[in-house]
Amino acid sequence: MPDRGAPQLLGAWMTAALVVGGIIGSGIFMLPVALAPLGANAVAGWLVSGVGALCIAFALSRLVTADGAGLQAYIERGFGPLAGFVVAWCFLVSTWAANAALAIAAASATSRVIPAFADPGWVAALAVGFIAFLTAVNAAGARAMGRLAVVTTLLKILPLIAVVVLVAIGSAQGRDFEPLAASPLTIDNIALAVALTLFALTGFENALAPVGKVRDPARNIPRAMVIGTAFVALLYLLSSSSVLLLLPQSQVATSAAPFADALVTQWGEGAAILAALGMAIAAFGALNGGIMVAGEASYSMALRGDLPKVLTRTRGANTPVASQLASSAIVILLVFFNSSRTTAGLFQFVILLSTVAVLVVYLIGSLAALKLRPGPLAALPIVAGLGFALFAFYGSGLEANLWGLALLAAGLAIRTLMHRLNSSAATAPAAAPAAPPGSSA
Repeated sequence: MPDRGAPQLLGAWMTAALVVGGIIGSGIFMLPVALAPLGANAVAGWLVSGVGALCIAFALSRLVTADGAGLQAYIERGFGPLAGFVVAWCFLVSTWAANAALAIAAASATSRVIPAFADPGWVAALAVGFIAFLTAVNAAGARAMGRLAVVTTLLKILPLIAVVVLVAIGSAQGRDFEPLAASPLTIDNIALAVALTLFALTGFENALAPVGKVRDPARNIPRAMVIGTAFVALLYLLSSSSVLLLLPQSQVATSAAPFADALVTQWGEGAAILAALGMAIAAFGALNGGIMVAGEASYSMALRGDLPKVLTRTRGANTPVASQLASSAIVILLVFFNSSRTTAGLFQFVILLSTVAVLVVYLIGSLAALKLRPGPLAALPIVAGLGFALFAFYGSGLEANLWGLALLAAGLAIRTLMHRLNSSAATAPAAAPAAPPGSSA
């Protein structure tokens, strides 16, 4: 009888699937647009990002304990509640920016299927429409999300494999491929490529999200994070480079759906339309999950007293509607205030902002891993991960870093204000309603 609850825990394979599914979103489908002008620097960026992501995944995996308490708890154990808040807030900011990128990618892929939406203004408007619709879906409950999971995962992976197959067939037939853009290999160009490609590789930290739901977490989570990250990094390097070999640089840089356009070269427009539709659905499904994650994360922080109490309001089966609405409003603002940019410029800005935010998580997490005093062999990749994170900060550019710094300062100001208000409520005269125990935690 006691074993009946065991199947509900995530085992090794399911935890690995969580890592791979968390990494593979829509970012890879639009990345060739931003990478095309960088030429060989893009390939170098993938190599550096792949190794760097593996080092950070290893570092974060060292924090996992037998109780599987989650990333914020691991950071709090090493550096206290303030550092835990910084990690949680930066994760939330990264999710907001990633959701904006998902919405843009879904709208861009849709414009490949319906050319009437190809104008950048329409892409932004369609992205906002997707956000609003999926927020309404999440407010009604998340039952449909599980039904979409398997389908959207397949639709994410198949186009990636398809372009690699095209290049393999072309190589066997002696086909001449498109030259990479004539961009010199420089530290600055590689740094930008690293910042862009790292966005597509983020998500392995999602394995740390389930609290008490992974069987033997100290064993299964580290293995899943390292092996899953290595698999996706290799797939991304091959598929993204394949697109740059199949299409002229000028076409990739202006494409609304570069993977679909690459498939046209061999299998015709019908295959491209199906691929673009699959990419739109995959991004749409990932955005659905992203809205849920943002809502749950801000709801959890509000319960701890770090965010306004209004965000704890729920409906139905504990659905955090207020947090979902607030998070989606912020995502829409990210899209709206940058709608004057081209599709490529808009996408590049939001992914750099998301990358800067998650880099804070990686940096503090790696420092926490070092604080555990690992042996020399374990310390080496952790230190390499720290260096990679700093390099990626540099590659993200001044604008994204300043935005990230401003958002972090805003988060700290909100937390300070919330805790002061909670303290005032707790020390109010006896005639006033007493604050619930732990409300200022």
